[in-house]
Amino acid sequence: MAEKNWEYGIEKVLISEAQIKERIKALGEEITNFYKDKDEELIVVCLLKGSVIFFADLCREIKLPIKMDFMTVSSYGNQKETSRELKIVKDLEENIMGKNVLIVEDIIDSGLTLNKILEILKAREPKNLKLATFLNKPSRREVNVKIDYNGYDIPDEFVVGYGLDYAQNYRNLSYVGILKGE
Repeated sequence: MAEKNWEYGIEKVLISEAQIKERIKALGEEITNFYKDKDEELIVVCLLKGSVIFFADLCREIKLPIKMDFMTVSSYGNQKETSRELKIVKDLEENIMGKNVLIVEDIIDSGLTLNKILEILKAREPKNLKLATFLNKPSRREVNVKIDYNGYDIPDEFVVGYGLDYAQNYRNLSYVGILKGE
């Protein structure tokens, strides 16, 4: 049986595994320092599926008691462009009213999906609502989204790896790579 090339189609590595680990450690320290003197519990919310690897690594670097929750929304399907329609597939289980909430996102480009999610969650009246993103594509922004904790600003390239996919592939790469154009 031929070996499957799980890195097929990667043009180049944009962010190495070592760079990712170093940046997440720094983000964890920033987040810990912000929340360490807050009385209310911290609920860290993972936006599935793309954020799960970043979320897991980031949570291990937050040196505080936290609760974890998950939300699944869809706006891409198997396409490289957003459909502009938001579908909540799985909602939060925790009541976030009066709580400190940190949303963890994998990548923000247009900001449209995240803006809708933030509107929904703000209506639930958390004490504060902060946003951590692994990757930010400011050149693609269509709506302003305030990012409190940013991993990396990246160019307008289609990236995969470290949780990010193309048609559900590449999520398990330990780095972020640029996918070759078709």
